[in-house]
Amino acid sequence: MSRYRNFALFLALAAVWGTAFVAIGAGLEYFPPVLFAALRYDIAGLIMLAYAAYVVDGEALLPEDRDQWLLVTIGSVFLIAAYHAFLFVGQQNTTAAAAAIVVSLSPVLTTGFARALVPSDALSAVGLVGVGIGLIGVIVIAQPNPNDLLSANAIATGLVFLAAASFALGSVLTRRLDAEMAIETMEAWSMIGGAILMHLLSFGLGEPIEPATWLHPNAFWSLAYLALASSALGFLVYFTLLERLGPIEINMVSYVAPIFAAIFGWLLLDEVITGTTVFGFVLIAIGFVLVKRRAIRDEFVNLRATTRG
Repeated sequence: MSRYRNFALFLALAAVWGTAFVAIGAGLEYFPPVLFAALRYDIAGLIMLAYAAYVVDGEALLPEDRDQWLLVTIGSVFLIAAYHAFLFVGQQNTTAAAAAIVVSLSPVLTTGFARALVPSDALSAVGLVGVGIGLIGVIVIAQPNPNDLLSANAIATGLVFLAAASFALGSVLTRRLDAEMAIETMEAWSMIGGAILMHLLSFGLGEPIEPATWLHPNAFWSLAYLALASSALGFLVYFTLLERLGPIEINMVSYVAPIFAAIFGWLLLDEVITGTTVFGFVLIAIGFVLVKRRAIRDEFVNLRATTRG
């Protein structure tokens, strides 16, 4: 029963994170992109902080030392602000499915950054090939025209790639810090800090503030869905599965989420999935398997042993 429960939670997480790209696409008709992302994490951050206060029994709710503050700062800058600012701006000119697929490159980039920052743990030749194939997948999705490298689609895909790279780099930097802090607390303050940074960026960009447009039902539901389902509920499920399954298996959610993004993007936004987008997704998935081949093999061995037992 536990295995089936984990599988159901895994599919639920893939669904809420995959459909988040659809909600972003719908909400961008009513919100300027960076402000939209900031409002999402105003709400989600407060919810996560309340949850952290509930679960971290006996632990400090505020960062206490330099390393903990640095951990929250990295989370705020890379995992929340940079990732979502690039993603929301980029998704103005790309489909939900394409954005989800490019973001699925993040686990591959995470491994690449980890190896680059730890020279003694360099990627093997096969791992380097995997990273290369993943990057080719992004290029296939972008379909850059040598005569028009500044096309809206190419720039949008490049911005979403920068979002994935920001998240990957932030993940590596937070792992390298020797700071003991409950992950729920770290996520909560990162969300709040990232929201503040995005509000400042939105103000600096001169994005319009038009609350009247936010009252449209589609605007309200897209923001509510992103803040409550994709962020607050999604991270709670993620933490649960991370503890039960480990980082390798939970990373696979990145490769199921685009399926939900494609289906609901087609149903709700009339987005068409092209053959090149599917091909790009296949290349990114192959890259992931090559980079993580040893960890995936170990997971299968452990799963087989558990099943036999």
